[in-house]
Amino acid sequence: MSATVLSMPFLPAECPRVWTLTAPAPFADETSCQCQAPHEKLTIAQARLGTPVDRPVRVYADGIFDLFHSGHARALMQAKTLFPNSYLLVGVCSDDLTHKFKGFTVMNEAERYEALRHCRYVDEVIRDAPWTLTPEFLEKHKIDFVAHDDIPYSSAGSDDVYKHIKEAGMFVPTQRTEGISTSDIITRIVRDYDVYARRNLQRGYTAKELNVSFINEKKYRFQNQVDKMKEKVKNVEERSKEFVNRVEEKSHDLIQKWEEKSREFIGNFLELFGPDGAWKQMFQERSSRMLQALSPKQSPMSSPTRSRSPSRSPSPTFAWLPIKTSPPSSPKAASASISSLSEVDEDEK
Repeated sequence: MSATVLSMPFLPAECPRVWTLTAPAPFADETSCQCQAPHEKLTIAQARLGTPVDRPVRVYADGIFDLFHSGHARALMQAKTLFPNSYLLVGVCSDDLTHKFKGFTVMNEAERYEALRHCRYVDEVIRDAPWTLTPEFLEKHKIDFVAHDDIPYSSAGSDDVYKHIKEAGMFVPTQRTEGISTSDIITRIVRDYDVYARRNLQRGYTAKELNVSFINEKKYRFQNQVDKMKEKVKNVEERSKEFVNRVEEKSHDLIQKWEEKSREFIGNFLELFGPDGAWKQMFQERSSRMLQALSPKQSPMSSPTRSRSPSRSPSPTFAWLPIKTSPPSSPKAASASISSLSEVDEDEK
């Protein structure tokens, strides 16, 4: 990065962040961009009105920035946008100072430096920043204003390490972001320690790397196996539910289709066999045809007289009418009927 910065063309005054979105911010002790314009003291009112392009307002913000998060970024965004034309310098305290005055950090100083360099609002990073700002430090970096939240910060035997900055009229307050801080993140990790220990064991970390005892390691691994079994059971239950839902959907579809087919069948049946159905009409037509075919045609009411010999008397004329006869019920009845017919013939003769 330093080679990239040094190869850039020298600008007459403040070196603007033309590489903001393409490269990390430079370190203060490696950049060739120095404040060349006359550095006259500014008031907050003058800075808010705007300054010439070659005289940006140099704003300084410092901190530990451990586990760099959105709360840090928002504070730096506020510091960067305090004035229309500003140049933001960010000081990051070293591990020695931080461990001495605040406590142990999760990230080491090199990691914290790099995190700040990749924040889009930062123009320059100052490594090994002092815990308490001195006039020599402010003069060296041509700092116009210091940005920090307004809550008194007691440390290093002082009720407020920014008290002298506030009295000099160089302090500009920013707002903290509620609900997010490095302490909150660490509290979450400590609170759910077992969860994260099991997570990292599952990802391949050893018990020694996690500082986990032999008994706890076995316990965590057993819990991981139990969780896997629970997950499998859950997956089976979900698949079973999906199968049941599919069966229900198909059964609904089958019932609906069965109802539609039933209505269609009943309609067709009534159309064919109902009171006014086609089958009744066809049956009536066929019945009438059968009756016509089975019933004989009626004979004429009178027949012509036959010519008889003069010795015979004319026989009376009979009308031939159809006689309904029923079949004999027994052989005796059949013989009786034949004899009666023969007697009739003899009488006629």
